[in-house]
Amino acid sequence: MNQEIRNLEPKALWNNFSDINAVPRASKKEERIIAFVVAFGKKLDLETVIDPIKNVIIKKPATPGMENRKPIVMQSHLDMVHQKNSDTIFDFEKEGIKMKIEGDWVTAVGTTLGADNGLGVAAIMSVLESTDIPHPAIEALFTIDEETGMTGAKGLQAGYLEGEILLNLDTEEDDEIDIGCAGGVDVTATKNYTEIILNGNCKAFKLSLTGLRGGHSGMDIHKEFGNANKIMNQIFEATQNIINISDLKGGSLRNAIPRESFATIVCNTKNAAQFIAKAEESANKIKSDLSAIEPDLEFVIEATKCPLKAMTDEDQNNLILATKNAHNGVFKMSETMQGLVEASNNIAKINVMHGSIEIGCLTRSSVEESKKQIVDQLTTTFEQEGFKVKLSGAYPGWSPNANSAILAVMENLYEKLFDKKADVVACHAGLECGILGTNYPDMDMISFGPTIKGAHSPDERASISSSQKFWKYLLEILKNIPLKE
Repeated sequence: MNQEIRNLEPKALWNNFSDINAVPRASKKEERIIAFVVAFGKKLDLETVIDPIKNVIIKKPATPGMENRKPIVMQSHLDMVHQKNSDTIFDFEKEGIKMKIEGDWVTAVGTTLGADNGLGVAAIMSVLESTDIPHPAIEALFTIDEETGMTGAKGLQAGYLEGEILLNLDTEEDDEIDIGCAGGVDVTATKNYTEIILNGNCKAFKLSLTGLRGGHSGMDIHKEFGNANKIMNQIFEATQNIINISDLKGGSLRNAIPRESFATIVCNTKNAAQFIAKAEESANKIKSDLSAIEPDLEFVIEATKCPLKAMTDEDQNNLILATKNAHNGVFKMSETMQGLVEASNNIAKINVMHGSIEIGCLTRSSVEESKKQIVDQLTTTFEQEGFKVKLSGAYPGWSPNANSAILAVMENLYEKLFDKKADVVACHAGLECGILGTNYPDMDMISFGPTIKGAHSPDERASISSSQKFWKYLLEILKNIPLKE
């Protein structure tokens, strides 16, 4: 299948993407992809540097005639989100991504594709290895761990880069030029709960909630996709007087809208039929309410062996109320940029097991005051139900610069090449530009890229025609980088 991908145009881009996708590269487990990129740079006989936090920087001199242009940084992140459908057998630690073509789209078989941000990495690699692409002096910056903390961007110290312009290749709509993004913070609520010993006079059931669309918790949060944690909680609420939760696992990554949730519950033998009826009634209503946007939602009840322990009624009530009352989705829309989400929260993960509850959220906002408001609201909600709340992983937003010199160049080129104006936007995702700007405040930054849909979910797909458009645009940008002052 992947050979078919390699034959797509531009071949350099798709061949490098195929090479990248053969290398496992989960966030915080990037050792193999780091080694791959280092070997790539050294094979080209280019100066290759690994900074203390394991970001990779490859430097390539300007091509003849381009020495008087401003030096640039081309930047993408090496890690990818590892998500798969529950019925997909795939080992992200050992296997390369299996790709296929569906019409104008490249997608993967039951897993995330890694186009976020693999296509950006592949584009940079293609420029580095080229012999016929005019460009100024380039510092290719490959950051690590963007998806689960942005620790690569946070750890990049001043002094490693000399470029005056940064081209971030991590935007996912090819008609957009991004000049700003949201910041974020992880909100984690934890609580120990009391377990009751079951005497065997019970019925136990496995609950499976699957088939939701999922998606990027920033870029897709306004689309009102179903959140598996919220939906499972609605079923708990409808049946809470006749069940006790034994274990629960919903969602996996903070930056992905949760697609699946799995639980084990117990009830008195005489209440089993009543539980099934109430649970199915609740699930059917939810499916009906969400039918237009979540047509593949499935809820399955299966009998299972009675576990040894379950949660007490009081602790269960705390969990249900906390999950019900904690805000999920858009919190506030921007007052200054039409259609832009200003602040949101994703209830991303809920784990209940062995006497411990953990609820993991990712709160995003382009305005610090709005971020504080939603964090305060979440903290109050969780603490009212006996949870302890911890904030971590905070990162800044990226403030738009409407007077950017590279923005003016890119707007003019886009209109000239494609006979229409580009959309100059800020996004609700967490791009690395704001963080990188902390140590490089004078760098002129911009973000753009090919069209990618369904990032952070197994529905992730990259447009072939858009990738060709992006490549054409990138080459023109490189030729038209402003002159040194």
